Amino acid sequence: MLQISPRSCYTVRSLTNKQQQLKCDFAEGRDTKPAADMSQVLDIERYDLDIKSNSRSHHTQLCGEERLIVRRGQPFNIILHLTAGSKDFKPGETGLTLIIETGPLPRKESDTKVTFSITDSTVDTDWSASATYDPSGNTLSLSISSSPDAPIGVYSLTLDQNGKKTSLGQFTLLFNAWCPRDAVYMHSETKRQEYVLAQHGQIYRGIHKRIKGTPWNFGQFEAGILDICLKILDENPKFVSDADKDCSARRNPIYVTRVLSAMINSNDDRGVLVGNWGKIEDGTHPGEWIGSGGILHQWAESGPVCYGQCWVFAAVACTVSRALGIPCRVVTNFGSAHDTDANLVIENLYDEDGKRISGGDSIWNFHVWVDSWMTRPDLGQKFDGWQTSDPTPQETSEGVFCCGPASLKAIKEGELTLKYDVPFIFAEVNADVVDLVLLSTGQFVKFSGSTKSVGCFISTKTVGSDDRRDITHQYKYAEGSKEERQVYEKAQHHNKLQQRGEKPGLHLKIKLADNMMVGSDFEVYAILTNNCMEARTCNFLFFARAVSYKGKQGDSCGVASDKVEVPSGEERRLSLKLEYESYGTAITSDRLIQLSAITIDKETIDFNKAEKTIVLDEPDIKIELLGEANINQSVMTKLTLLNPLPEQLQDCSFTVEGVSLTDSKPITAKIGAVGPKQEAKTTIEFIPTSAGPSVLLVNFDSDKLKNIKSFLNVVVKE
Repeated sequence: MLQISPRSCYTVRSLTNKQQQLKCDFAEGRDTKPAADMSQVLDIERYDLDIKSNSRSHHTQLCGEERLIVRRGQPFNIILHLTAGSKDFKPGETGLTLIIETGPLPRKESDTKVTFSITDSTVDTDWSASATYDPSGNTLSLSISSSPDAPIGVYSLTLDQNGKKTSLGQFTLLFNAWCPRDAVYMHSETKRQEYVLAQHGQIYRGIHKRIKGTPWNFGQFEAGILDICLKILDENPKFVSDADKDCSARRNPIYVTRVLSAMINSNDDRGVLVGNWGKIEDGTHPGEWIGSGGILHQWAESGPVCYGQCWVFAAVACTVSRALGIPCRVVTNFGSAHDTDANLVIENLYDEDGKRISGGDSIWNFHVWVDSWMTRPDLGQKFDGWQTSDPTPQETSEGVFCCGPASLKAIKEGELTLKYDVPFIFAEVNADVVDLVLLSTGQFVKFSGSTKSVGCFISTKTVGSDDRRDITHQYKYAEGSKEERQVYEKAQHHNKLQQRGEKPGLHLKIKLADNMMVGSDFEVYAILTNNCMEARTCNFLFFARAVSYKGKQGDSCGVASDKVEVPSGEERRLSLKLEYESYGTAITSDRLIQLSAITIDKETIDFNKAEKTIVLDEPDIKIELLGEANINQSVMTKLTLLNPLPEQLQDCSFTVEGVSLTDSKPITAKIGAVGPKQEAKTTIEFIPTSAGPSVLLVNFDSDKLKNIKSFLNVVVKE
C-alpha cells in the first residue's frame, strides 16, 4: 500500500532529467532522441494539494488535514506555483497530461492507470482536468475530476509535460454518497450524515420483549483508521492471488462489501476478529468492547483479535464501510434463525422419549449484521438500495465464511436465486419452525411448529436520534399475511422443499370430569380411538400443568403414561387423577390447568397431540337479603360460602358494594379463619339511597381462595 506524506505543500523534483532518461533509454534499448522541445515545459517550483478546501467540499475534513482524501466523481483542486521566469501557461499550446495510478501493478486495461489531458473543462463521467492560470500569482490551478466508477484506494498523481514527468503527490479516493453517478449515492443529506459521517451509534441487543440499545463508537475518522481499512483490502486473499484484478474490482461496492464480509472474521484468512461463543479465558470478552478503533489498531499491529461475537463483527464492518465511503447501518434481528441445511425450516429435533436432540439448526435470541446502500446493476434497478451482509462466520459462501450482500427487496420477495446468499438471510428472518421426532428408523415426524416466531422487531438506530427504529417491514411482509405466506411458498418452491407432514392414524381427544371444583380430587381422561383397519400399539402420555392466563406454564400437577394396544374400531382411555394435594400449590388465582395428551406409534410413525385448558370451578356465594330493601332504611344481607378446600382458610373476608346501595363505597367484613369444608358466614348492613333496581356485588377473599365473586339483583322501594 502506498504511504502518504503528511504535508499539503510540496517542493517539486522532476522524476526524470535528460541525463537520467538517456541512461535508462540506452540501457533498455529505446530511442535516445529527445521527446520534445523542453522550452515548452512549465517550470514548477512547488504544488499545494489545498487539503483544507478539498476536504471541506468532499466531506472528509473529519479525517484531518495531513493528507488529501477525496470522494470519487467530484472535482478537487491542486495549485501549481510556477518558478519566477517560467514560461506562461497558454491553453491549447502548453501540453499538460496527468497520470493517475493505484495498486502495485497499475494497468490501463484494469483502469488502475489512467492518462488524460488537461482541457478547458472537466466532465462528470470520467477522469478529466481543467486548468486556470493566474498571472498575478504565477499559479496554475488544476481542477481534477475523478471517474464516479473509479477504483477506491491510494493514488499517485503525475504531471507529464512533453515527456518531463513531475510527481504531484498522492491522494486517497473514496466512494461518494454525494455524487449522483456513484453506485453508493444516497439522496437524503440527513441519511448521508447518519450512515457515512456519524461516528457514534446504537446497537440493539436483548430479547424482543426487552430490547436494549448499546452505544458504540464507530470512529471511522480517528487517526490511522482509514489506512487500516485499506490494509484490510490489501490483505484479503483475492488481492494476494491477483492484485491487479482485485484493485480493479474495488470500483464496485458490491465486491468491496463482500470482501469485508470475509475479512472482518478470521476464519479463512488473517481477518480482523476471532469469534468465540464459549467460555472465554483469554483475550477480550466481546461484551467489553465499546468501539471499533481499539480492535482495528490491535489487528493492524498483531493480527486477528480475540474475541468477537455478532454485534462486534457488525460494528467493525460498519466502521470500515463508512470509512471507505459506503453508507452503512447496523441491524439487529430478534428471533434470528440459523438454517444450516438451507431448507428454510428450523427443525427442533426430539427423540422418541421427548428429549431434545442437539442439531445444526437454531434460533438466536438476537443476531446483528449490517446493511449497506448501493445500486445492484447485476440484479436490476428493482433491487437497488439496502443490501444485507453478515461478517459473523456462520456458514460458507462460495467456499468462504462470508455472507452477502443480498438485496433487502430480494429477501422480502423471496427471490432466492439472486446473488448473494439470499436463501440464508431469508431464512434468518422468515423461516418456519417445526418440531420433529426422530425415530429409531432414522425417519422424522412433524410434531408441532410455528410460522411466526422467527424474524421480529428487526431494529436499527433512527436517523438523527438514538431512538430505535423498527424496519421489519423492509425485510418481510406482515407476519401471517397473505403476501408473507405467498412469498414463503415461492421460496419453498425455489428451494425444492419436500413437505414433511403427519400420516393418518389414531384420533386423540381429552374428556373432562363433570365436577372440577377447586379443592376436590377428580379425574380427566385422554381417549384414543383407532380408526384404522388394523390394531395399533403406542405409547400414551398424559400431562397436567398449572398455567396463568397469559399462557405461562407453571409446575406439574400430574402425569400418567401407559403402553396400549388399540384394536381396529376401538378406543382406549388413559385417566389422570388430579389431586388437590398436587395442584393446590401449583395453580394461580386464575385456577387454570393445561392438559396435554400425546400418543406415539413408532411402528407406523404416527404421532398425535391434544391439548385443553380447564378452569377449576369455584364455590358459590349465597346472598340473602334479610327483609325488604327500602330507601334510606337499613337492610341486612347474609353471606355464606362453603370452603371446598381440605385445609383451613386464613384471613377470610366478604366485601359488598353497589350503586345506590352502599353509597358506591365497599363495605368489608373480616371473619378470620374458616376450617376445611366449613362455611364462611357473615352479615353486612347497608342503607340504600335511591329507589329502583340495583346490583349488590360480593367478593370473598382469603389466603388460599381468592377473587370469588357473585352478585344479587336488588330492587329498592320508596
